[in-house]
Amino acid sequence: MTIELDSTTHAPNRISLAVTGMSCAACANRVERRLNKVDGVIASVNYATGVATIDAADHVTAEDLCAEVDAAGYGASPIIDHTEAISATPEDAEVKDLLRRLVVALMAFFPLADLSVMFATLPSTRIPGWQFILTALALPVVLWSAAPFHRRAFTGAKVGAASMDTLVSVGVVTATLWSLDTMYLHPSRTGTAPDGVWAAIWASDAIYLEVAAGVTAFVLAGRHFEAKAKRSAGSALRALAALGAREVTVLTRDEREMRIPISELVEGQRFVVRPGETIATDGLVVSGESSIDASAMTGESLPVDITPGMAVIGGTTALTGRLIVEAAAVGADTKLSGMIRLVEQAQTGKARMQRVADRVSSVFVPCVFLLAGVTFGVWWMTGSGGERAAAAALAVLVVACPCALGLAIPTALLVASGRGAQLGIFIKGHPALEATRDVDTVVLDKTGTLTHGVMSVVAVTVEGTRTDGEVLRLAGAVESASEHAVAAAITRHARQIHDTLPTIESFEALPGLGARGIVEGAQVHVGRLRLFHQQRIDVPRALLRELRRQERVGRTVVLVGVDRVAVALVAVADTVKDSAAPAVARLHRLGLRVFMFTGDNAYAAQSVADEIGIDEVVAELLPEGKVELIAQMQERGHRVAMIGDGINDGAALATADLGMAIGAGTDVAIAAADVILVREDLAAATDAIELAHATLRTIKGNLVWAFGYNIVAIPVAALGLLNPLIAGAAMAFSSFFVVSNSLRLRRARLGG
Repeated sequence: MTIELDSTTHAPNRISLAVTGMSCAACANRVERRLNKVDGVIASVNYATGVATIDAADHVTAEDLCAEVDAAGYGASPIIDHTEAISATPEDAEVKDLLRRLVVALMAFFPLADLSVMFATLPSTRIPGWQFILTALALPVVLWSAAPFHRRAFTGAKVGAASMDTLVSVGVVTATLWSLDTMYLHPSRTGTAPDGVWAAIWASDAIYLEVAAGVTAFVLAGRHFEAKAKRSAGSALRALAALGAREVTVLTRDEREMRIPISELVEGQRFVVRPGETIATDGLVVSGESSIDASAMTGESLPVDITPGMAVIGGTTALTGRLIVEAAAVGADTKLSGMIRLVEQAQTGKARMQRVADRVSSVFVPCVFLLAGVTFGVWWMTGSGGERAAAAALAVLVVACPCALGLAIPTALLVASGRGAQLGIFIKGHPALEATRDVDTVVLDKTGTLTHGVMSVVAVTVEGTRTDGEVLRLAGAVESASEHAVAAAITRHARQIHDTLPTIESFEALPGLGARGIVEGAQVHVGRLRLFHQQRIDVPRALLRELRRQERVGRTVVLVGVDRVAVALVAVADTVKDSAAPAVARLHRLGLRVFMFTGDNAYAAQSVADEIGIDEVVAELLPEGKVELIAQMQERGHRVAMIGDGINDGAALATADLGMAIGAGTDVAIAAADVILVREDLAAATDAIELAHATLRTIKGNLVWAFGYNIVAIPVAALGLLNPLIAGAAMAFSSFFVVSNSLRLRRARLGG
């Protein structure tokens, strides 16, 4: 089949900013809204990477946009080179910092939960200095563990914005101040408690330090899980940036070599690439020959033979031979930088559930404060006294604390991750869960996904009296001295048959053609048909017919000659995984349309597709081609899942509605995908979709409970029917329900 690529245009003034100070998705929304208010600006802010991507009119400068971000209460600076900016990102300490604060909060919460309730409800148990014990336990939590909430609440207040952090901060501070006032200035009773537990609770002193510590601990737990997910999302870009060279050897005018940082390389400058080195940037080969491993950028399974006049791509690796290359593009203009931008742009989208939660929180928090204020005023004006009014208002703040809302998604993901791990599946975030709802098209990469990604000998044809084993023994001895992927396959196969291979003498590599040498006194040639023509070695017609047949099904064929007589051919190919055909059949049974995209040649692609039952194939695609085709499918209304494993699949995985990476694949693919298939069995892909559906149902149930709980509990608290202590217990029960509901995923049954 043929699919035409749409032509694309790029904004004449695209600006990227590194945004600092964002602590949650709501912060990214705030920055994005502020930027989009600027005339002539279309902005998208990626919370995971801290990057704002802006298409701006010509009159808008980066300095203008940075000023807007500063005015919103955050910091920003222009990004000139995405590769350098991302690769220079320091190791983020946010996850570790949240974990330390969470541990301190939990260590204080458990004794506070016992002592606060006991001292509040049973005055007879109060020992000398009891106030100081509770204060010493609570202040580290309130002042240090909850400090991020206080800081973000203050930042939001400066620009007139309220968030969940504002609600948490005010609730914690209010509960603490009211408790301190009760303990030190207005202890109401001494002696024994009223009869009955409930009577004691209703008549208890207003000591809510355990509520302050519990709120802090619950919300920190949710933020810790969120921070881990956020950092893993940004790792795709860092993994891509790691592909680039840091230094390059350039040639001076007098042909001397000089090592310089890659940032100093300029267009038109010549540089040297030695075997094993990463090609520094896109360029044109001036001299030298080499085999290039281009799988990182094109997905082609075989190395590409490069000769003078051919183009090379930065981020690929030279396997053999020394090259002199003239730089054709540097910095942000290289294909590697383009891939980074593709992944970055694809990751800026937000999940629908998260967008709903963001909108609800922007209205919910001000409403809670308004209701708390109205509650206090009404109770005060009815003559109930300041203590009664403050208790009712505090109950509203405490019972509305969004612990359940904060835990609804992270806990379900945590349990699903554990269940998925048992099945060889890892789901990275709720966007993946939502994407499974409407997926109708699956795109499969070939190399490393449907195939093993390693060349293997699939056929040996001998002409004459020699046996297969004898031919492979001689060919393996020659190829053992070569670094080429085909040579490695032949050597590996020969060693499976023979424990040891004979020693080779007078070995000579013939770039682009093959190799030759002396083995046990015989001259042995191993290489392409062109080598045999060049060396005037006759090839029997039977071998020529077999060679053409093998090439028609996409296999790579080398001839073996002994003493200037062609005696055999060896066909090499990337073999299909045993699980590929059953997995494709199962996807078809689920009613999904299945495509295969690959950077490999059309013959090899069609051969694999025919073997596993895929009818729709697009071959010889570069990474941007895969992205464009997936985008076109999405524009036509399709929901696309992409399954891949290579570096070149990173942008496509991020662009697809659901990205699924083979766990044995590259770091880039794993980081860019939404779902990781740890086990090699491709049936894990369908298991992942089923698990995602179950997790999505659980998250929806959690969110319904979290919002429903607040809808019911807040009016009850406002009517004065909830003591703040009971309100804290209700808040804890809400969180307990969410966690319990999520734990049901451990029993989810999957499988085809």
